[in-house]
Amino acid sequence: MPDASPFAEVAARVRNWGRWGPSDEIGTLNLIDDAARRRAARSVVSGRAFTLGLRLSEDEGIQAGFVPGRVNPSLTMIKVNEPEGPDPDFVRFSEDVLTLATQSATHWDALAHCSHAGVLYNGYPAAEVSDAGAARCGIHRAGAVLSRGVLLDAARALDRDVLEPGYPITPRDLDAACGVAGVTVEPGDIVLVRTGQMVHLSPSRRDLVAYTWPSPGLTVETAEWFHAHDVAAVATDTFVFEVYPCQHQDAYLPVHVLHLVEMGMTQGQNWVLDELADDCARDGRYTFLLDATPLPLVRGLGSPLNPVALK
Repeated sequence: MPDASPFAEVAARVRNWGRWGPSDEIGTLNLIDDAARRRAARSVVSGRAFTLGLRLSEDEGIQAGFVPGRVNPSLTMIKVNEPEGPDPDFVRFSEDVLTLATQSATHWDALAHCSHAGVLYNGYPAAEVSDAGAARCGIHRAGAVLSRGVLLDAARALDRDVLEPGYPITPRDLDAACGVAGVTVEPGDIVLVRTGQMVHLSPSRRDLVAYTWPSPGLTVETAEWFHAHDVAAVATDTFVFEVYPCQHQDAYLPVHVLHLVEMGMTQGQNWVLDELADDCARDGRYTFLLDATPLPLVRGLGSPLNPVALK
C-alpha cells in the first residue's frame, strides 16, 4: 500500500491511535458509553426480537476453502445417554463438543485480526499476536457490546433486492440509506449495512461462490463517513465485508486495515439482516437495541455471534 495511494490519505485522517490513551485495546467501542446504552433502551417500542446469526451447522456452513484453515462448525458427541450410576434407570446425561473457526459464521473480528506495516491498532507491534493468540487487542477485551443499532439498508435505498456483484458502497449510498431510515447516526451507534447478499444462502438457491465473489461491500471512502459519525462498530451481510474484488489494485482489503488497524473499529461479517430489514420497512423504525456481545475468548482473534436486535 504505497504512501501515495488513496488508502494512505484516508488512513491519516481517520487514525484513532492515542485517542483513548496509549494502553487502549478496544478502539471505537469506547464510544459505547452510558448515554449510548440509554439511547438504545429508548429505541425499544414493540418488543419484537430478531436474531441475526447464521445457523451453526456443518451442512449449512459457508466455508468452502476461500480462507485456508477456516472450518465449518461441527458437533461431536462425547456422551450419549450415559448413566451417572450403576442403576440403568438412574439419571443420564448427553454432552457434545463444538469445533469451529472463530470467524466461520456470523462474527466480530478482533482488532488483532489484522496488522499493517508491522503494527496493530494503537501502534502495538504485530508480534503481540503469536501462536498463543493475541496478547493485545484480543476479542475478550471488547466486553459488553450493547448499544443502539442502526440498520442502513443500502439495497433498499438503491431500489434493489440485492446490490450488484462487486458494487462499491459509497458515503452517498450511506446518506441515502439514512434518508430512507429517517435516522441520524449518533456517536456510539452500531451500524448494520444491508446489501441483500444473504439471498445467495437461501435454501432454494444456495450458492457459496455467488455469496462470496464478487461481492458488494464498503469502500475506502466510507471509513471517513464512519469516523465522522463516531460509529462504534460496523457489520454487513457479506462474507468479505468490503467490496470484492478490491477497490484498488495496489491495496489488498484496505477497509479491513482502515477499520481494524487505523481506527480501531470492530467489524462484523455474515450478519443475517433480511428479516429485520423487512420489519423496519414495514414500521418505518430502523433503530433498535442491539446486543452483540462476543464470547470472552481470551486472546481470540474473533468471536462467533448470535446478535439480537430488540425493537
